Amino acid sequence: MTTPEERADPRPIADTIAHEIRRLVMSGEWEPGRRLPTTEQLCRQFSTSNVTVQRALKKLKTEGFLVGHPGQGVFVRDKAPLEIAPASLMAPSGPGEPYSWISEAEKRSQKGSNRILEVAEVVPPRRVREVFGLEEDGRAQLRKRIGLLDNSPAEVVWSYYPLELAHGTRLADRRRIPGGSPALLEQMGYPTRGQDDIWGTRFATTEEYLLLELPGEIPVLDLFRVVFSDNRRPIEVTLLVKPGHIYKASYSITAD
Repeated sequence: MTTPEERADPRPIADTIAHEIRRLVMSGEWEPGRRLPTTEQLCRQFSTSNVTVQRALKKLKTEGFLVGHPGQGVFVRDKAPLEIAPASLMAPSGPGEPYSWISEAEKRSQKGSNRILEVAEVVPPRRVREVFGLEEDGRAQLRKRIGLLDNSPAEVVWSYYPLELAHGTRLADRRRIPGGSPALLEQMGYPTRGQDDIWGTRFATTEEYLLLELPGEIPVLDLFRVVFSDNRRPIEVTLLVKPGHIYKASYSITAD
């Protein structure tokens, strides 16, 4: 059996160069605005041809990681990856306060907004039905939206609620909810007591690709979240997708 050190990467060299440069950009090792090494230097670094390096750089320019300036060179994009702390969006907004998506954006000197795409009673995906204990044809209340930062798509969100909670409330109509759904649920007697998050990565569906206005074959961050109230009662299940070339998930855990 061969060891990892003995095996060769079977992927095209242009792809492996692109993967390495993406890592340098997303990790912050290559800061925004940094000028890349020359093509000649990259050829030596990766032991490959000019044509292969140019193929990798073209792909990264298309995806928005790099920017070319004629006569000057190729540079890392101007904006660093944005670290989003999901836990900060859990607590309900206080009376008269804006939805936490908006207030968190303001802390980063950004403008946050939402566009509601759909509000309807639907048969949700299987794992949502399992959380709510629904039959195969059981229904839940869906609120589907796009979260915008500086008017650019930042996430697509499908949030599901038990019908017995949503019926006759703002969860069931298309209007925006002052302070967001956590604030409304708390007012209804269902305060948020915890949440379970499962993160994954994958490539976007056609719908996600178009809604997020992705520049290429970009991986997305895929979140499955269950929000609990008292006695671990599930009051919300959210499926959330974010473009992986812009955002990273950030958590802060403090030990008692």
